[in-house]
Amino acid sequence: MPATEDRTSRNRVASRTSRPFTLWREVLTAYAAPALMAGTAGVVTGQQDLAVAACTSIAGPSAVVAFLVGAWLRHGGQPRRWTTTMPRAALTAALVITVAGAAALLGWFTAQWLPAHSPVPAAPWLERLRIDLPVSAALATAIVTLRWRSTTATSPA
Repeated sequence: MPATEDRTSRNRVASRTSRPFTLWREVLTAYAAPALMAGTAGVVTGQQDLAVAACTSIAGPSAVVAFLVGAWLRHGGQPRRWTTTMPRAALTAALVITVAGAAALLGWFTAQWLPAHSPVPAAPWLERLRIDLPVSAALATAIVTLRWRSTTATSPA
């Protein structure tokens, strides 16, 4: 009886890890998950700006980052050697720090530069970009990187 359970559990683990990395699914999930969670939180707490930001400055950048990071990791079907041999946690941390840093700079630059150099007035939604962009980017990068690594054949634990 225990031998049957071992084979069954191994088959379940194998079927979970053998599912291919599909970029469009990752991008769709990267948009839908934060939009639903932040939108629900905005509606429940009565924060209309959070409900609106859920579908714009939170979910939008998350989907864009998921696409860019996923496409970069796949590298045309031939992943870079160092991305498959580097420890999973180190790869994830390096990408999260890099992408979240770039998103933080973009959010800061947009919130400062746009009102000063365009007819767009300073607004609360611009200030939200300073937080929404790096948080969305960090979460999307971590999830996509971990999902991608779980589908690569040579991923060390």
